[in-house]
Amino acid sequence: MEEHRILVHTSRIPVRWGDMDALGHVNNTVYFRFAEQARIEWLETFGITDVVNVESGPVIINVNCTFLKPIVYPAIVEVAMMIGKPGRSSLQTYFEIRCVGDDTTTYAEGAAKIVWWNPRTGSSQPLPDFIREIYQHD
Repeated sequence: MEEHRILVHTSRIPVRWGDMDALGHVNNTVYFRFAEQARIEWLETFGITDVVNVESGPVIINVNCTFLKPIVYPAIVEVAMMIGKPGRSSLQTYFEIRCVGDDTTTYAEGAAKIVWWNPRTGSSQPLPDFIREIYQHD
């Protein structure tokens, strides 16, 4: 059974000419950057902008992507970011990448697991209440 997911953020990101590789499509590494940008924008909505000088914050411990259809320049990608049920200190996030103007085709999909941690101790910490509340209010 698939985990219940809640859409929490959508980003629109223009594809740059330099995002393409020698095969004429967006390089696989760029898909991870698209997902990262959506995740960062979502965290910024909570005022989390400096993850270096904080007492606790998110780190990615696992990420994956399934490439379903090549994206080519020019395009604007739309990255939908969802979350799953929060754990004690972790949160599974998901993403789907589509191209504006072709809303029915999923070009890539994947996931990234976030762990809340203390950079001084290197230990995980409980997720902040604001993340738990998002899932509970759906």
